[in-house]
Amino acid sequence: MRFRHPDGSTVHLAYCTNVHPAETLEGVLAQLRDHCEPVRRRLGRDRLGIGLWLAKDAAHALVTDPSALRGLRCELDRRGLEVVTLNGFPYEGFGAEEVKYRVYRPDWTDPERLDHTTALARVLTGLLPDDIDEGSVSTLPLAWRTRPTETAHTALRTLGERLDALEELTGRSIRIGLEPEPGCVIETTGDAIAPLTAIDHPRIGICVDTCHLATSFEDPHTALDALAASRIPVVKSQLSAALHAEHPHLPEVREALAAFDEPRFLHQTRTSTAAGLRGTDDLGEALGGQALPDAAPWRSHFHVPLHAAPAAPLTSTLPVLKAALARLVGGPHPLARHLEVETYTWQALPPELRPTTRAQLADGIAAELTLARDLLTDLGLKELP
Repeated sequence: MRFRHPDGSTVHLAYCTNVHPAETLEGVLAQLRDHCEPVRRRLGRDRLGIGLWLAKDAAHALVTDPSALRGLRCELDRRGLEVVTLNGFPYEGFGAEEVKYRVYRPDWTDPERLDHTTALARVLTGLLPDDIDEGSVSTLPLAWRTRPTETAHTALRTLGERLDALEELTGRSIRIGLEPEPGCVIETTGDAIAPLTAIDHPRIGICVDTCHLATSFEDPHTALDALAASRIPVVKSQLSAALHAEHPHLPEVREALAAFDEPRFLHQTRTSTAAGLRGTDDLGEALGGQALPDAAPWRSHFHVPLHAAPAAPLTSTLPVLKAALARLVGGPHPLARHLEVETYTWQALPPELRPTTRAQLADGIAAELTLARDLLTDLGLKELP
């Protein structure tokens, strides 16, 4: 979906296909048929943006076989889909029964992460619509916090040089956004400023995920103003909402939270105290004892559907998303022009909230995109055909 900003520039809205994990090119093609096109039809649009997640094997097939890349581009066109952004954070196995810490491997200290991201950038130059010459790829924020990252900066500088060469070759500019996430070396947008300033490459910036922003209790305006003051580009933003518990000391609140403690993904949980941010690596750890103070609200890294906050006594951080979006695109010029709804946890929701058919999932994704579209038009952007 495309929108015209009041300054005349184009803002893109997509949804991320990591909600339909596939490891192979054949699986990606099936996603387009079984999920993405049905979402487009529900929205009544001739064209729908998708943020592709390409696992290692799918990316390798596309970067080594030009005919396969052309075939994917033709299939996107045939189904009324377009791609300006890729999710390069998960490497493989995102549909496994247990993902947890695996999603952070390989990290930016491993040459494979550099090679994979380079491959994604090359693939994206072949998928961009004919009238678009800039794409984006989001990636993990260096590494999980326990990893030394001395070599990561060198890898990202090398990536920047490769992206420069890629534009010279193709005429298309690809930018990479490090995505701050709780528990990682770069947990907050503030943590990103020093390393990105040190890397100092115009194609290497930040991906602001509004669920992660909220989980770490960052104020959107303060965070985004600091990035702007430091001249850190917001390469893309993932529109997502975290799980919020206002009174975590209450038994009924803990019982409601426990329904979201599931085995597939890591749900880092945080609270803001007078001494600073406190947290656990997973929701079950927070619920299991005294690991986390419960006198103030908790937020958990669980991407809840944008249009459907959980029932009381829980809620979502949709207000944080709205505030961030107002700062990102509500000003005289957009800070980010690639926006991506990224609710990958539909099948991890409590059973009574979980879609049981493809049709129900498509309905839910379409409802999320409708909400995001309405937020953008309320900020003065005009939806384009």
